[in-house]
Amino acid sequence: MESNSKTIVWFRRDLRIEDNPALAAAARNGSVLPVFIWCPKEEGQFYPGRVSRWWLKQSLIHLKQSLKSLGAELVLIKAQSTLSALTECVDAVGATKVVYNHLYGLILAIPRAASFRFNRIVQSSLGIQPNIRSFGVYCTTRRSFQNRIPRRPNDPVSLVRDHNIKQKLGELGISIQSYNGDLLNEPWEVYDDDGKVFTTFDAYWEKSLSIQNESGSHLPPWRLTQAAGSVKMCSIEELGLENESEKSSNALLGKGWTPGWSNADKALTEFVESNLLAYSKDRLRVGGNSTSLLSPYLHFGEVSVRKVFNSVRLKQILWTKEGNSVGKDSATIYLRAIGLREYSRYICFNFPFTHERSLLNNLRFFPWNADQAHFKAWRQGRTGYPLVDAGMRELWATGWVHNKIRVIVSSFFVKFLLLPWQWGMKYFWDTLLDADLESDIIGWQYISGSLPDGHELERLDNPEVQGFNYDPEGEYVRHWLPELARMPAEWIHHPWDAPPNVLKAAGVELGMNYPNPIIDVDVARDRLMQAIFIMREKEAAVNASDASGTIEVVFDNSENVGDSANIPKDDVVKGKMPCPSSSSYDQRVPSMQNTYKKRPKPEEDTKKLNDNRLSYKNERIKMSNVDGDLCSTAESSSMKKQMTISRNSFSVPRTITMSHDRKSFDDEASSHVKLQKEEEIDTEINSCKNEATTR
Repeated sequence: MESNSKTIVWFRRDLRIEDNPALAAAARNGSVLPVFIWCPKEEGQFYPGRVSRWWLKQSLIHLKQSLKSLGAELVLIKAQSTLSALTECVDAVGATKVVYNHLYGLILAIPRAASFRFNRIVQSSLGIQPNIRSFGVYCTTRRSFQNRIPRRPNDPVSLVRDHNIKQKLGELGISIQSYNGDLLNEPWEVYDDDGKVFTTFDAYWEKSLSIQNESGSHLPPWRLTQAAGSVKMCSIEELGLENESEKSSNALLGKGWTPGWSNADKALTEFVESNLLAYSKDRLRVGGNSTSLLSPYLHFGEVSVRKVFNSVRLKQILWTKEGNSVGKDSATIYLRAIGLREYSRYICFNFPFTHERSLLNNLRFFPWNADQAHFKAWRQGRTGYPLVDAGMRELWATGWVHNKIRVIVSSFFVKFLLLPWQWGMKYFWDTLLDADLESDIIGWQYISGSLPDGHELERLDNPEVQGFNYDPEGEYVRHWLPELARMPAEWIHHPWDAPPNVLKAAGVELGMNYPNPIIDVDVARDRLMQAIFIMREKEAAVNASDASGTIEVVFDNSENVGDSANIPKDDVVKGKMPCPSSSSYDQRVPSMQNTYKKRPKPEEDTKKLNDNRLSYKNERIKMSNVDGDLCSTAESSSMKKQMTISRNSFSVPRTITMSHDRKSFDDEASSHVKLQKEEEIDTEINSCKNEATTR
């Protein structure tokens, strides 16, 4: 042990003391200075959303308390430059070493002339000798890199930033060491037999599981010695992770979630011991206690993926030995979810342009419909398709939706509305509590048919069919769409087909208190097929005019929608909007506790229901295994919670560590919205009627 060594531990998305290789290494070599640097300027267009920043703040508070109990103070710094802040810390305490865990953030696309310099950057920042083929070069032609020159200088560039920091500190004589604290296998460790990058998940995961990783978990240090010196630091409030206007809304998040590494450990234990066994059956239920709730903990590094993997793997071995096929299948499926998180980093590391460009060339000429009004209707849950609308209102209210709902609303966005997938990805980033850029990129590219093993571009899933598949009694829809609370299960997923007397009894006025479908299913299918036809015609014309060129795998298709990063905001659409899209329900979700009762199924001999089910039967498409596993992070979840809402606040999911006071929370939610709901519905209906009479 180098007792005189002073080491700066640079915390980032590894906010834990257990199984933290950088912290463990520093603790063995003298005194430490734990540092977290918040640099909003460097976040660029991927500045975290409100709920994500709330989680970060709470996690830092938790980490600060834990480090203090071990003898070290977490130094919080708000800076204009991470490099400058680290340099000041080095000077203040006389540090001789800086350690940190890897990030695998997106790297700006680079022209071919810069590829070898890029290799040197990666080698320096990560301590490896990369194969140039591993960065997508092997599968493209000499022309393909000419299309990758970045248009925006503020895209996430964590590897390049880390390289610059390592280079500058090295010039000052400071030793830099980085570690793998986020993945089972580093992205440069998994190749096929020819040394090339995998571009399909199954092949990648099979290879990844075959790699014998000898690295074990790191126990928390018994104690830490604080490095002597005076460092200018700020309080948690001075970091500016939430402003005053956000605090009232954020206060409700604390009733549903408990950020922090020790709470992550509790969540993992409860899931593995209590809920993992039935995961294979429960995971497709969009309501109820169906998944692990670990995704935000994993994103912020409050629990290591290695610990999660090993915990589930041990159960898998045990259940296999016992002949428990249900448990074995559940563990296998959950491990695939972990694998998809790994794969998202793998793809984004090796193909660093994927945050704005399709991995494959199939969407280069796709005629996106950059309709801001449709984008707004989708965000606000006003599309007229109940399952889609319920999911979008839950997302806005809680920052959270079940993975199956994420797939459904994403598919509707791309296939029905023909909106650019980059818009949807950015909206998820802005609103999800577990917003994880790499995982969201993979999810949206998968839905849009941009991955070799993704959805077929022609595939159009009917939200009505999906509603009866995943919410057969309509409980989820009723909870998030109180205006449909009294609709019978027979009609809940297609109220436009309901007889007038049914609509009247349910208090539903289509086009008034609930919108008509934004687009008919058949029309959407025809438009999608027409768009694909146009895309293929243009592609064929280009190929014919350049018959001597080699077909490229990677293209920049974003020019078809202009600058896709400039996502339209609510105030972009000028002029008067139709009544439903400008109503008092815009991005607000009244919650009705009493709508979550189980409803009896309609009589099987009801002729209309039988006719409807017969028509649905021909449209059912078996969902792929990847559909079930694909997550916005390693694992997504939904309704292990009850919700509340106020005019300016988010409602939040119940955490598994706070189940004892569920009833009081439900009572609070019910009393909070009951009076507000009827008043808002009346206001909306009257507003629409008044507007209609003036036309």
